[in-house]
Amino acid sequence: MTDHRLISESEAFLYNQGTYYHAYNTLGAHIMEVDGQQGVGFVVWAPHACRVSLVGEFNGWQGDGFEMKPLTGGFWQIFTTRAKAGDLYKYRLETGQGRIIYKADPFAFMAEKRPGTASRVAALNYEWHDGEWLRQRAKGSHFEKPLNIYELHLGSWRRKEGSPDNPEGFYSYRELAAELPAYLQEMGYTHVELMPVMEHPFDGSWGYQTTGYFAPTSRYGSPQDFMFLMDSLHQAGLGVILDWVPGHFCRDEHGLVQFDGTNLYEEEEHIEWGTYKFNFRRTEVRSFLISSAMFWLAMYHADGLRCDGVSSMLYMNYGIDNPALKRFNEQGGEENLPAVAFLQQLNQTIGSYFPDVFTVAEESTAWPLVTYPPAAGGLGFHYKWDMGWMNDTLKYMSIDFPGRFYNHRLLTFSMMYAFNENFVLPLSHDEVVHGKKSLIGRMPGDYWRQFANLRLLYLYQMMHSGAKLNFMGNEMAQFIEWRFAEQLEWFLLDYEKHEQYQRFVAKLNKLYLQETALWRQNYSWDGFQWLEADNAEQSVLLFLRSTKPMERARRSDFVLVALNFLPESYQEYQVGVPFAGDYLEIFNSDAPEFGGSGKLNTGRLTAEKQRMHGQPYALTLRVPPLGGLIIKPVK
Repeated sequence: MTDHRLISESEAFLYNQGTYYHAYNTLGAHIMEVDGQQGVGFVVWAPHACRVSLVGEFNGWQGDGFEMKPLTGGFWQIFTTRAKAGDLYKYRLETGQGRIIYKADPFAFMAEKRPGTASRVAALNYEWHDGEWLRQRAKGSHFEKPLNIYELHLGSWRRKEGSPDNPEGFYSYRELAAELPAYLQEMGYTHVELMPVMEHPFDGSWGYQTTGYFAPTSRYGSPQDFMFLMDSLHQAGLGVILDWVPGHFCRDEHGLVQFDGTNLYEEEEHIEWGTYKFNFRRTEVRSFLISSAMFWLAMYHADGLRCDGVSSMLYMNYGIDNPALKRFNEQGGEENLPAVAFLQQLNQTIGSYFPDVFTVAEESTAWPLVTYPPAAGGLGFHYKWDMGWMNDTLKYMSIDFPGRFYNHRLLTFSMMYAFNENFVLPLSHDEVVHGKKSLIGRMPGDYWRQFANLRLLYLYQMMHSGAKLNFMGNEMAQFIEWRFAEQLEWFLLDYEKHEQYQRFVAKLNKLYLQETALWRQNYSWDGFQWLEADNAEQSVLLFLRSTKPMERARRSDFVLVALNFLPESYQEYQVGVPFAGDYLEIFNSDAPEFGGSGKLNTGRLTAEKQRMHGQPYALTLRVPPLGGLIIKPVK
């Protein structure tokens, strides 16, 4: 034991002020040497506890003799030579009402594998080899780079035969590192988004009900194992986005709820999810959460954070329909003003320390200026999920073909607001669960038409302005909904249609990377121009994608996209183009190698002097059924 102060007065002051952004350097369990003695120092914030003791494997889970010393600001500390790396521990707190509670460490770097609930002493030493990735990441703006995201649940991407110590058959972080980077490279993705890896007790929450805001789940290995996975992905040229949950936490007894016998972290119960909302009025909660975000960026080299459930944070009455239960802020509105201030502070802080990473908001309402800087009244995120595009598009694609004429606006309405924010077009895990069906399960028609529809959906997503996100399994046309307790149905790739569809996705992803016109101006009208938006009778869309405004574009700066949402093909469809000369079809979703009918445009296509779609020249194209094509000028 020692009287050496483990958290300085200035650090304690900053934490209490809500501006200690690297609190993981001080709070929690840290292996250290004090006065020449090797041991572990523990610091916890529990301002309303009357007494706090450290219990663990090193003292038989008995707190006698391991009472922690109270410090100003509500902190408690202890240093002991009895503890070492790998030891399990908890805090034993006595409340003002005399109740004894046992809590896991909110700042623990590792947790006991569930169903155990203790924290584990862990060091974070690791030799990284991703320096070249980080150097490249710092070059240029991510807004001017392709962003094509593969969303992944670590526990159900692949599984193996179970064993006594791994009955679920989980792949470890290191086993995933041996397979996942190569697969993502082969499929042509730029980033992987990991559903929450932060420690959580219940598999069925998919990680969205967190207990360990500084600990990668021990289901798949140690912190160093997770670092190895992150490192491997970076060395393969792949970015990593971590799903992060700042809006609420689970009610499990060993977690944050009633941490010191009071509502220390929580404000109120989240009525929709049975969890607790963070109290953003409390400055220490801001220090805790912003430190968590900074931790994953600094210690695990994450390239971005996707903030879950932002809408539920922004609105005081989110999910409340009963007028009698509604509350209002001091200005008379329903906005959760402390949550707004927290999100602005979070994004500003991340930007100041890590200007080359990005944050993404899952925000499903019309809240304004989500991706604008706080100085302009915005929340400060870089990107926002476009839930409107997702809902409209999936609704349209599920409509049988005769009804598409009456619903054409569902395809085009997204361009009315496409550049109000920096959007990500998500076909995420939420769209393939809870009876919504898989993507291909929503498609109308016979077997051939279902696959043609799905190819067309993916082509439309990839050609539309904005970044892209697809959930695992989408790339192989899995028919069943996602099941978190099973691996993807990889056996489907033994069947021709599924193998052809996967090949289609991979080839289109790689073409997307090659054609800068498809992403260089993803968040501006400078990169998009309608040619034909209102042809509801034939259900055809025509548009240009460009690296610069078409009035300044050269022949090499643009591509033409034609999409046909009906089963009828068109043998001679005239399309306007801005330049004379020859053109080539560089992609067609109806190609036989993808399972299509083979209605292609082969050889050179010559533009004629004929005004069409507001352009001075015209091409005559063969447009396939339930398919689309990409045309590019010949240099």
